[in-house]
Amino acid sequence: MIRIAILSFAHYHANFWTEAFLAEKDVQVSAIWDDDDARGREAASRFGVAFKPDLVKAIDGADAVAVCSETVKHVPLIEAAAARGKSVLCEKPIARDLVDAKKIAASVRKSGIAFMQSFPKRFDPVSHELRRVVASGELGRIGMVRIRHGHFYGLDPEFGQRWYVDPANSGGGALLDEGVHAADFLCWNFGLADSVVASASSALGLKVEDQAIATFSWANGMIGEIASSFAFAAADSSIEIFGTEGTAIVSGVDLASRDITPSGFLKTFRRDQQPREWRVSDLIPQFKRGQFHHQNAIAFANALRTKTTPPVGLDDGIRALAMIETAYASIRSGRREKIAAL
Repeated sequence: MIRIAILSFAHYHANFWTEAFLAEKDVQVSAIWDDDDARGREAASRFGVAFKPDLVKAIDGADAVAVCSETVKHVPLIEAAAARGKSVLCEKPIARDLVDAKKIAASVRKSGIAFMQSFPKRFDPVSHELRRVVASGELGRIGMVRIRHGHFYGLDPEFGQRWYVDPANSGGGALLDEGVHAADFLCWNFGLADSVVASASSALGLKVEDQAIATFSWANGMIGEIASSFAFAAADSSIEIFGTEGTAIVSGVDLASRDITPSGFLKTFRRDQQPREWRVSDLIPQFKRGQFHHQNAIAFANALRTKTTPPVGLDDGIRALAMIETAYASIRSGRREKIAAL
């Protein structure tokens, strides 16, 4: 039996991870720990799991931990787990900035534990089909990629009271919280960008940006755009890939589009095809089908079970954060900023 402790229910995704772990026959959620006693006890009661207010005891009683705290607390929780030789599943982003990310990396590498970064787009079959199409050369040389990713929670006044929009706890707003998904998708498919120019605004009056656009450039001439927001009332296309021989478009893979886009989620077109119309895939995104965030927990449990390297790792988390942190540097400077090699 694989014992996994959930460290904090600050992030709502802890609920999905706990559901996924409990559904695995050879996995036991050995404990729930939370520095918010009431929040932790409520979650433990709801899932029928022991609540352990002592962090060390919660970690020592497990084989691995799943960290779902406020982003700023990732460092001490991961350091505590690594010091005790416990593998870690970490909510995105890996940290609020690269300084904290390097602390996490140092503790993970020193201990030799398995570390998995949560990037659920990596497990969506639509993402893998899109990756196959790009790698196959069907679209020719890729010149531009546009990724729009966000939600509408910022339009609810209550959202302004959550830790996600408190920079002291989150490290940033829509660009970090939502844009990091897009940054990882770009890195996964095209590698780390060379430079970025970005801008952001806080039209909703939050302490963090609620909308941002970052335009990245690669050495081969490709450009990629991330548009992230807490205020997308509705949307459709989320990923657009333009090549010299064709185009691919994906929809229904973020909250702004999931519930109102009914079908035709992946469309491709080759400029030499006849008739000139979209080829529509019958694939349905995991995000549309449900249990999207569960896939991180399932993959983590399988890596522990098979004693294999987790499919998304430390370097993946750091690269995506580097893309976003450099975009913030551009917002502050008003200039294009070089992304440091990692």
